[in-house]
Amino acid sequence: MKLKKLTKTILLAIGITSFSIANAQQWGNHTLYATQNGTTAVIIDTTGATTHSWTFATQTAYSTYLLQGGIILRTVKKSGVSFTGGPISGEFQKVDWDGNILWDYTYSSTTHCSHHDIEAMPNGNVLIIAYDLKTSTEVTAAGSTYGQTMWPESIIEIKQTGATTGDIVWEWHLWDHLVQNVDATKANYQTSIVNNPGLYNINYSASKDFMHMNGLDYNPILDQISFSSHNLNEMYIIDHSTTTAEAATHSGGNSNKGGDFLYRYGNPAVYGATGAAVLNVVHDAHFIPEGVPNVGYLVGFVNKGVSASQSSVDQVLTPRNGYTYDLTAGAAYLPSTYTLRHACNGYTSNQGNSEQLPNGNMLVCMAFLGSIYEVDPAGNTIWTITPGGTLVHAYRFDDCYINNDPAAQPTITTTSTDLTASSATTYQWYLNGELITFATSQIYTPNESGNYMVRITDTNGCAYYYSEYVEFTYTSGGGSNGINETASKVKVTIYPNPSNGMVIFNDSEIRTENYTLTISDATGKELMNKSNINSLDLSYYNNGIYFLKIETLSKGTIIQKITLLK
Repeated sequence: MKLKKLTKTILLAIGITSFSIANAQQWGNHTLYATQNGTTAVIIDTTGATTHSWTFATQTAYSTYLLQGGIILRTVKKSGVSFTGGPISGEFQKVDWDGNILWDYTYSSTTHCSHHDIEAMPNGNVLIIAYDLKTSTEVTAAGSTYGQTMWPESIIEIKQTGATTGDIVWEWHLWDHLVQNVDATKANYQTSIVNNPGLYNINYSASKDFMHMNGLDYNPILDQISFSSHNLNEMYIIDHSTTTAEAATHSGGNSNKGGDFLYRYGNPAVYGATGAAVLNVVHDAHFIPEGVPNVGYLVGFVNKGVSASQSSVDQVLTPRNGYTYDLTAGAAYLPSTYTLRHACNGYTSNQGNSEQLPNGNMLVCMAFLGSIYEVDPAGNTIWTITPGGTLVHAYRFDDCYINNDPAAQPTITTTSTDLTASSATTYQWYLNGELITFATSQIYTPNESGNYMVRITDTNGCAYYYSEYVEFTYTSGGGSNGINETASKVKVTIYPNPSNGMVIFNDSEIRTENYTLTISDATGKELMNKSNINSLDLSYYNNGIYFLKIETLSKGTIIQKITLLK
């Protein structure tokens, strides 16, 4: 591994770049940004000095990301494509620290073209957003009254096979998930739109570019994808655990819903439900990752969030239930409005992004203002810089992430009784998308069937790395995970849950003996240890998921999940 050299270049272009800092309670040392239609990507430190930059031979179309070890993943504005509008791409690249192109892949033809966002996956593959061309004949046959050419969306996963080649290993097409209630003789007909929320009503505000997807993210724990729609004012979640064949249907995958929407938020009218539209021009849909407060929340940058002249960053606690999301038939998905909101420092009419940081801070990129700032958990601006130009995205990194190459994706070896992770420094096991509290050893012995995966860190502890999940079938006598089998028979009621800080539990089942209580966060880190009490004050912790473990002598171990929402 070659250590990345970060060299300071003091910013002297007064009037083009301005910089200020309010205090030193920041997270991370380096910020990456790149301008739309520009040919550079820049890393600056917390003083505003440029420490590294890349110069490209072609323009960046929209997104630029920094992968661990100093590799740029960028969308390229390809010339001569058949699709127009913005931001059309048609090409993406991986570029190393020294500017060498590691992968240059084209996804553009007369019938499809990549655009907007891109996403790196744990296995090294890349997800892209793309348009599919549908002729007026195909549109009419699908039950649309529009009668003209349409550009429905698709999401494509590509595996690198060479310097300019790749295999499409998974794909999802919106065109396979339509509904209409105007013509029973055409495809996709259902009498009710609202009773089919997993499908898109092809006759809602029909136009050529009716959805205009713009943000893309991947959740490795759930094997799910989120994306946002500029034109429909919605954010969505779909299942990536399907095969390509299943993704074209309405069944299969961990959710058993195929490629249908698992969840949608922001504008109930699009699927015929009642309720106010709560998103107004949304970008940058993403999941908050592990290691960050409010892990698992769905986040969007809402250009007209506060008002027509002030943007916002909205966080949403989704009604997730395993691999699916709860919904009352005929109603809108909950919540009816955002769970948390940051009112931005100004207004950008388009684009923009946010990044939630491990210490509770947030980085916000105001695209059309050409500015980036960091706020603390109380909303105080503690750092800001204005490089100028259209800054689609900006992201913050620490030295460890940049200077150390990533670990290999972990693998799991199975036997009839055990799961063994490839060697690493730390381990955390999951079952069906849920963290298994205190399952932090290299070897795990399941006591139930399901999908298991493991998260590791390398010796440097720079980032989390996630395996693909394995399906394990438990048979009686196959082993125990160390938790007393009587634990599942003991009921301890926790209330309120979700809680705003104070948690009380009914301990009538265990109060006859001594017991210990341990609180851990969603990463498995132990935060608190108490004995023989029936209430806990969690108000000084950040919002998110926590686990209460109660250990008794005669009744074994009881584990309960607590949602903290202040």
